[in-house]
Amino acid sequence: MNIIRSQLTDVAAYVTRDGSSIRELMHPDTQGNAKQSLAEASLPPGGSTLLHRHQKSEELYHIVSGSGRMTLGDTDFAIAPGDTILIPPGTAHCLHNTNNQPLRLLCCCAPAYRHEDTEILEDALKIT
Repeated sequence: MNIIRSQLTDVAAYVTRDGSSIRELMHPDTQGNAKQSLAEASLPPGGSTLLHRHQKSEELYHIVSGSGRMTLGDTDFAIAPGDTILIPPGTAHCLHNTNNQPLRLLCCCAPAYRHEDTEILEDALKIT
């Protein structure tokens, strides 16, 4: 069996099309896994991602630390550590960090995340 492994400290962060800073912990283009990707995403205090959707990828967000609000389709709700949210393909979504510490989450995409599958719908929504 071929073991595929990565270390968070070895993975450089970059900014995605939605405006979040992510580290791809596991991605087919880098580690050679086949069907999904796993990333750690971070939003600074007061930060928001752009409203966007993915036509192909189903996503799971798992909130690790911080808190905020999420827009998912026509619904807006609070998010906090321990929450896991399903984002079906084609569903508009964005995050808003309403806290004074970074909002950190794990994001799993199947199929794996691709910039080309990210459709920006409008500028970041302002949630108060």
